[in-house]
Amino acid sequence: MAHIHERSHAHPVPEFPELLGQGLRLRQWRADQDTDVDAWLRGLTDPDFQRWNTPLKPVTDLASARDSLGTRSGTAPDGSRVSFCVTDDATGAILGHLGVNDIDPFLRDAHIGYWVLPEARGRHVATRALALGARWAFDVLGLNRLDLGHAIGHDASCRVAERCGFRYEGTLRGAMFEAERQDAFRDVHLHGRIAQDPEPETDQGQG
Repeated sequence: MAHIHERSHAHPVPEFPELLGQGLRLRQWRADQDTDVDAWLRGLTDPDFQRWNTPLKPVTDLASARDSLGTRSGTAPDGSRVSFCVTDDATGAILGHLGVNDIDPFLRDAHIGYWVLPEARGRHVATRALALGARWAFDVLGLNRLDLGHAIGHDASCRVAERCGFRYEGTLRGAMFEAERQDAFRDVHLHGRIAQDPEPETDQGQG
């Protein structure tokens, strides 16, 4: 069972939450910490990340990584975004990122996404982090729906979504930039989960 430290319910909160469970600690990214900036840079410049994602502003070095992370650290002032640094609860090692984005407290929906550092892959980190983040979004933010989209062909992300109860709902045509381009588009698989869906039995192992 995840232990979620939070005081509010039904709306995004100004103070940053900390999520604990499944061997993970999801905490705030810290743009003033070199270890966080280095992990952010390695995550966004990893070839596998770049194959499936095209950031609006390229991150190529420590300076641009620190600037980028400064805009993602903490909760957005309007409460529309929360960016979690995914860490190992036992060692504190940074494993990846989980973002709850485009939070709409009126429609009670949001988009959720994730990435994992190369050295942390193969340990179900994304599955465990997504399970924690989704439960927090439903139970604490009071959301009714979470959307999850990934480029067609990204089979690993598709498996993570399905393990966490995000059903495949269709294909969005031309909904994402092509890799390393902002003048061409590719199709996206849309997955969705609603608060009334049964809790999935996610694999919490290290395989």
